[in-house]
Amino acid sequence: MAKRGGKSGQTRRRVRTRGIGASPTPATVGALRDAMRRIAPEWSAADWDNVGLLAGDPDWPVGQALLTIDLTPAVLDEAIASRFDAIIAYHPPIFRPIKALLASRHTTEGLAASALANRIAIYSPHTALDCAPGGMNDAIAALCDLTDVRPFEAARPPARQAKLVTFVPPRQIDRVAEALFAAGAGRIGAYEKCSYRTSGYGTFFGTDDAHPAVGKRGRLERVDEVRIEVVCPMSGISAVVWALRAAHPYEEPAFDIYPLEPAPDASIGQGRMGRFARPTTLGALTRALTRKVAAKNPIVSGAPAAPLRTALVCVGAAGSLPLEIPGRPCGPGDVIITGEIRHHDALHYRRLGACAIGLGHWASERPGLTPLASRLRDAMPGVRFVISRQDRDPFS
Repeated sequence: MAKRGGKSGQTRRRVRTRGIGASPTPATVGALRDAMRRIAPEWSAADWDNVGLLAGDPDWPVGQALLTIDLTPAVLDEAIASRFDAIIAYHPPIFRPIKALLASRHTTEGLAASALANRIAIYSPHTALDCAPGGMNDAIAALCDLTDVRPFEAARPPARQAKLVTFVPPRQIDRVAEALFAAGAGRIGAYEKCSYRTSGYGTFFGTDDAHPAVGKRGRLERVDEVRIEVVCPMSGISAVVWALRAAHPYEEPAFDIYPLEPAPDASIGQGRMGRFARPTTLGALTRALTRKVAAKNPIVSGAPAAPLRTALVCVGAAGSLPLEIPGRPCGPGDVIITGEIRHHDALHYRRLGACAIGLGHWASERPGLTPLASRLRDAMPGVRFVISRQDRDPFS
């Protein structure tokens, strides 16, 4: 068996090893990706983010995976030396569009290329894990001993169904409806061929180039029509529209498609807010959190003796996000707990009478790796999940 190289730039061939307690069929990168999607749905990530499987092959086997906040040269060396098959890097090492992917220790893209050369897959959850139940923000909320914890604003899952509405002459309505049903429309739960129909009339004026199936061109026509509404999967819209055009008697059938947005998921969303289970002050909370997350240089805005009632948690670089909660202005008794606090945001908090604690970007996020590793172990018992020892706060 060929040995691995000791540096990130050295590519090696190797025999894949399985994690402790693995079944005869090894887990795959695709299975790891799917487990992460269940824990932190990718659709909940911020629009500007780049989450998901960033490097690797879904068919690659996985015996052990390394969890880290950042993919650094030291973390990559750790992964290579200890024969990890995948890295779950909270911050995406590939973030902006790139024109070349060259192995290098000086850029995050280069580190990703080196990982790929060593057959190490990379998955990044970033803001999807911030939104997820039990994710990064919930980890800090738990350290604060908060109750009635909820997101700043519940996230809305993407539309998976649409409603198609079209208008058909009464004599052809059943033919068109059956074509729509055969293409996959009209299914609601255990029921098929579901539709809603109302009668009315439509008008049209055919130009010289028109060939109307009803009436004549060159004059305004008024015809009886039935409005039919059916639901269909978003993934099947093209097939349903094709069936509609093929079965409809009109040369240019009129139809509308409305995405059906699901209800917001109250457990998923950016940030967390909650009430303190016991009375506390800004000074006491700062000391407790500094110890629990091993923050090196926390920054604080507000008087140490200020009494606190409510915490607004947003790990990393929250910016003005806590100030944008719909219908929830910050004020006295509130404390914003985050990673970074900008000067002008701190001034804004002070004007509102709110307090703020900046634990440090890395320090505010690192506690979330422990519950993530635990959940992954439950989801994939045949895979060994380890939190990186080389993942470090870049500020000393």
